[in-house]
Amino acid sequence: MGGMASGERARYWQYPELPGVDLLHAHYVRKAFARHTHETFVFAAITEGVEAFHHHDELVHAGPGQIALVNPDTPHTGHAGVPEGWTYRTIYPDAEIVRSIAADTLALRGSAGFTSPVIDDPYAARLVVGVHRAAEEGNALAADSLLRLVTARMLRSHGGLITPLPPRSAGARNAARAREVLEGRMAGPPTLERLAAELDTSPFALLRAFRDTYGMPPHTWLTDARVRRARRLLDAGVRPAEAAAAVGFTDQSHLNRHFTRSVGVPPGAYQRARGGGKPAGPGGPGRSRGSG
Repeated sequence: MGGMASGERARYWQYPELPGVDLLHAHYVRKAFARHTHETFVFAAITEGVEAFHHHDELVHAGPGQIALVNPDTPHTGHAGVPEGWTYRTIYPDAEIVRSIAADTLALRGSAGFTSPVIDDPYAARLVVGVHRAAEEGNALAADSLLRLVTARMLRSHGGLITPLPPRSAGARNAARAREVLEGRMAGPPTLERLAAELDTSPFALLRAFRDTYGMPPHTWLTDARVRRARRLLDAGVRPAEAAAAVGFTDQSHLNRHFTRSVGVPPGAYQRARGGGKPAGPGGPGRSRGSG
């Protein structure tokens, strides 16, 4: 099972008639997601067990009838909150989809998002499950309709404008500059000491400022950024080994390890799933090797 514990299963896929949305149906017991971010939103409806996850610096829990909500670019983790693990159906809608729904239903113009990491709304959770089932059955009208209904419902109860403040302090400005350097030199990044010297600050001051600004230290952020860039390369049809080299991982096994810890499935399975097609039959999550 691609390194998954016995009894764990996951299927990460796309339904071609629901563009801009990824789907994950998984059961995890010993799986632990590394601190990571998504470029999309995350709507994770828990159907069994409990998922625990760090959202920023807060440890929260979500159980049956609840939905874990994560905004784009928000650091979070994921692991079992009970010994038997957790089962969930997750939707990853593109940010523009959510913001267009917010503008259409609530007249929110700008960076709309969610103000709570967990909502207790069994009806909304059933709607998320309904999106999955409609996609599995090839019912495009229902899948699209239910996605819009659940997004609008959750925006009404826990939505608002999420506008990041511009970096004002010297430390925040240095963190932003350090991020630009790391993005531009991802395959051959400088050491922390050299990076700090380039920015005319001390290593510890830069480490602290980066952590305060982006929710993780530079080396963790770089690993997450490499995985995100690798995803885009895989989406474009680049082979996993070539994607690994392009983003600065030492080899494909290095990419496999970090990719699976962040996305929930290995790069090859992810690329095949993004290649599309609905599952062979309605119901189960399939057996693709397995995101928090």
